[in-house]
Amino acid sequence: MPARTPPHLSTLIILTGSAILTINMFVPSLPGMARDFGVDYGAMSLVIGAYLLVTAVMQLLFGPLSDVIGRRPVILGGMAVFTFASALCALTSDITVFWIGRMLQAAATVGVALSRAVMRDQYEPRELSQKMSTVSMVMALGPLVGPVLGGVIDEVFGWRGNFAFYTLLGLAVLILAWVDLGETHRSRGTGFAAHFRAWPELLGSPRFWGYATCWSFSIATFHVFVAAAPLALSTTFGMGAGELGLYMATMSVGFMLGSYVSGQVARRVDWPLTRLVIIGRLAAALGLLLALVALEIGLLTIPLLVSCMVLNGLGNGLTAPNAASGVMAVRPHLAGAASGLSSAMIQFAGALATGAVGLVLVPELAMEVLLAAMLSVAVIGLVAGLWLVRVERRRGIIRTDVPKAGPGLE
Repeated sequence: MPARTPPHLSTLIILTGSAILTINMFVPSLPGMARDFGVDYGAMSLVIGAYLLVTAVMQLLFGPLSDVIGRRPVILGGMAVFTFASALCALTSDITVFWIGRMLQAAATVGVALSRAVMRDQYEPRELSQKMSTVSMVMALGPLVGPVLGGVIDEVFGWRGNFAFYTLLGLAVLILAWVDLGETHRSRGTGFAAHFRAWPELLGSPRFWGYATCWSFSIATFHVFVAAAPLALSTTFGMGAGELGLYMATMSVGFMLGSYVSGQVARRVDWPLTRLVIIGRLAAALGLLLALVALEIGLLTIPLLVSCMVLNGLGNGLTAPNAASGVMAVRPHLAGAASGLSSAMIQFAGALATGAVGLVLVPELAMEVLLAAMLSVAVIGLVAGLWLVRVERRRGIIRTDVPKAGPGLE
């Protein structure tokens, strides 16, 4: 029977986590995939940036489409396309067909964009921040478990095993959404075109751009890490696929801790969202700066690198749930569009960063490129956060979700 009631929080977590797995679980297999398809590693790594670019475009459509026709049909359709695309990738020996299948896999991103919109349909901004912290903490298991699982599957079954796993995962999530994800968006718009005509209201908000930009370049550090870490770790420390998966999971440990702390603060302290955003950006940038300095003076070791990546992940965990809450609280009646547009910005930022890294990534300088690129995008996120604080102070906003003199402040 199709679901008629709102989904359990666990269903939204699984939807989000499955989409995260599509980004990084197969990454330890990239060197082997490059050999199998007869291309160099830099060219193979571009599939990550291209995937992010396609997900950005899809999320520009998913958010507003869900505001018009509902969350449920868009989520079900996206997961069905993902399942088909995963099977295509697992079976093909043609690089062009693989690229087509990989780009179609981007439909899984519906789980990220619309899970947030489903929560926004049900909760007010402060409670939403708490729920987002819980989701962020648990969904971090995806990046934590993904590379480890992907590395093990690669060593046992080869890289195709990862895409077979994606196929089974997509089918399972599709069934789960069918039986547990009832429609939560009851006030439909007058049409798709009319919805886009309402976007200037959202796009005209400086606060939306501040939150979304800070969030985008916070997550971009993870995307850069996914794209460049396999080559950097294998050339610098001689790691194989299994070890790569294990060490690539370190950032997620910090992200889980940061998300947990964020949730506890939201429950106990009446802080503005921007306070934890700024603390998070400072922690993330500090971790990367320490690692880069240690590398330049010849003192970078695996334990130190792991510690720095945990600190960076902690900073991202503090930033993400608060920035996400701020994005969707700016214009609650456009929550789907705000979620989709901000998610698209995250993917655009990731595609831009990973594309630039792929162009300059060579084995001899892989670790330098990795750390310098991650630090650069982390600093951009910090600057955006500081600008956001200035905007809110100028508008006299006491709390980031409650304007001092009403919604006209935007």
